[in-house]
This record gives sequence, structure tokens and C-alpha cells, in this order.
Amino acid sequence: MPQVVRSRNGALHGPSPVPPLPHRFRSLADRESVEVLHRAARVLVASLPALTDRLVEALYAQEPAYRTAIDSGRAEVWQEVHHSLRHNVGSLIQPREFRESAHRTSRWIGEIRAEQGVPLDAVLHAFRMGGAMVWQDLVDETARRDPDDIRLLVHVAADVWNFVDEHCGVVADAYRQAERRLSWRRENRQRLMVAALLDGTARIADLAEAAEMLGLPEQGRYAVLAVAEGRRSGAGSADAGVAGHGPGPAARPPVVLPAAHPGAAALWHPGPDAEFAILPLTGPPGELSELAAALDVPAGTRAGIGSAVEGLAALGDARRLAETALRACPATGGTVLLDEHLPDALVVSSPSLAGALADRVLGPLDRLDPADRDVIVETLTAWLDADGSAQRAGARLYCHRNTVLNRLRRFEQLTGRCLTRPRDAVEISLALAARRLLGT
Repeated sequence: MPQVVRSRNGALHGPSPVPPLPHRFRSLADRESVEVLHRAARVLVASLPALTDRLVEALYAQEPAYRTAIDSGRAEVWQEVHHSLRHNVGSLIQPREFRESAHRTSRWIGEIRAEQGVPLDAVLHAFRMGGAMVWQDLVDETARRDPDDIRLLVHVAADVWNFVDEHCGVVADAYRQAERRLSWRRENRQRLMVAALLDGTARIADLAEAAEMLGLPEQGRYAVLAVAEGRRSGAGSADAGVAGHGPGPAARPPVVLPAAHPGAAALWHPGPDAEFAILPLTGPPGELSELAAALDVPAGTRAGIGSAVEGLAALGDARRLAETALRACPATGGTVLLDEHLPDALVVSSPSLAGALADRVLGPLDRLDPADRDVIVETLTAWLDADGSAQRAGARLYCHRNTVLNRLRRFEQLTGRCLTRPRDAVEISLALAARRLLGT
């Protein structure tokens, strides 16, 4: 309290290290008023244990947020309150000697209360209760000793309450700084825990803690969603950006999960090449299909949803399945649910073998003129997509069914494959998928 011990006629204990208060708070204290304050404050110092008892009891009765702390450690709270009162009342008498230690005490209490989760409003209320109790004791002691001196004590009232406000500011600042540190630690620990779960490196002993920290059931059903930006022409297989993270265009809207789905509360985690979301599953077996259909995926974004797994311990497998689904997405974007694209997943899971199969099956077509080759491949793809119906394939290609059949026969002649032979049909389908997904 800077002005409490400053007389208009001169300082009692040398120049105060505290900057003067703004003019609107100009102290009315003079030497006589300060002496009255000092006499009453010295009596308070001598009776601090009793004052501490009363303040702790008042906190318990009037501030519910403190009751748990007092019930679980009354002696510890008592010591903190006593420590604070000792330094703050001491500051009224010897500000130069006590002010910095009083500030340290207030900062320390602010940090402790933040760690304990006591609301800041309750902490500030407690400090003001302490200030009110100290002021009342100062008034009572002055009235007991000499009632006429109360008029002098009034001159330092503003200084006392400015002192209380000063410490409330110190406490609030320390509390908020500690709260930010604690929040960062919690968020960082959560990020590390989610990363460990998705990497499959989380220890079994940590799963219960992870479940509590993340608000997820340890033995629940989960899937993982992987999101990345579509591959640009000439970009190869590397992802250019991730759902608003990395070097991709920041203005691109993110993938939006359907609000009615439990997975809407997914935990997102950025990775180097994709962004992942842990999806809690609580619905029927077709839940993932419904989710994939309802997923709002912006143009140019790829989204892959892996198969469902059981328990947090299997999230590493779920992430790898989601990455496989992501690799099976078209380069220009789209959504792939792994369970509905297993042949494509087989292709992208072994690119070298898939490339070799594509060269073996489709290699003879590469000797044709590119335009002629593309027509045959397009016709073959349309025929397979139409479940072997030349009529439907022709309608899709805007040509006669006989044209489709002629092109298919030419393919068989060039490659030596037979479209009615099941084994050949499987290899042709996988080879086409390899060309489409891997660009081989």
C-alpha cells in the first residue's frame, strides 16, 4: 500500500519504491493518520493466529468454493491464510520491507488456487473478505484505544482498499498465468496421448488414464477418419496439405461431420501427411456407411474411413486402415469407406505388386495410340461397372452395345485375356484399379 506510510510532510521510512497512485486516488494520509494506522496494525500482527482462525471460518461459511479445500486440508489452508495476512499486515507498517514478499505470497496463492481449480471469483472474494476483516479490526482496535482517532484512520481508508485491490490484481494475474500454463499442459498431454493411441504406442497401463482424459470408453468401438488434400496433377502421391494444416490452402473448408452422428464429437489430430479423427461408434453395423454418405467433404479433399475396431488399444490399427482408405481415394478427391472398397485397398497396400500386375495385364495396350488405348480402357471400365452388361455400358458411353462388344473382343485379342474367365476378370479389375489409383 504505497500511500499508507507516506506523510505529506515526508516519508517515515525513506522514499517508497512504489510508484504513486493516480491523482484520483491521492492519499489523504498525514503523519498523524499513519501513526494511528501503525499502532492498530501492530496489534493485529500480535493477534494474527486469532485473525487467521476467524478468516478461515468465514471462508468456510461464506465461500462454498473453499469448503472442499478446507475440509481436505484445513491446516494447509490455515498456513496459507496466515502467511498472506502476516505479509500484508506487515506491509501496512513497513511497506518497503514487506511489499515484495507480500506480492510473492499473493502470486503463490493465485497459482495454487488455479492448480486446485478454485474459481478466480472465489479467490478474489476471499482476498476482499480478508481485506474487510483486517480493516474492521483496525477500526475496532483504534476505537478501543482512542475513539477520537477513528477520524484520522478514515484518511487512510482509500489507501488500505487500494492496497487490497492491488493484491487482487496480483492474484488475478498469477491465477490467469497459471491457468494458461495448466491449460497448455493439459492440451499438450492430450495431444501426446492421442498421438500415442493413433501410433499404437500407448502402453496398456495408460489406457484407463487416456479414457478418462479424453472422455472415451476404454472398450468402446472406434473407427478413424483420415483427411488430406487431393493430389494435384504432377504432384505424385504426396499430399499437398491437410484439412487446414500444413502448406495447403488455409481457406479450404474442413470436412464436416454430421451433427446427429456420435462421431461429430470426434477428436482431431494433425499428422504430417493427413489429419486424423477418432470416431466413437455406438450405432448398428451400418453406422459407418451412413457416416460416409453424410460426410461433408469439400471439392478437392480426400477422406478415408477405416474399418471399426474394438477398444482404445486398437486405434493404431484403425489409423493404418484409415490411411489405406485414404490412399484408395481418387486423386481428385472424394470419400472412401474401406469396408466398401477392399479390392482397391489391396491394390494400394502393395503398390509394387499392383504395378506389376497392371503391366502384366494391361501392358499390351501401351503399344496402341494413346487415344485408341484410352477408348478401350474406358469401355472395359464401363462394362465392369455395369456388371458385364454391354447395353448399360453403351448407354453410359453413348454408343451401341455392339460397339462395346467389339472393343471388348479387341481387348481380349490384344491381351490374351478372357473376360468370361473368373480369374482373368479379377486380374483385369485389379489392374484397372492399379492404373487408376497408382497411375502405373
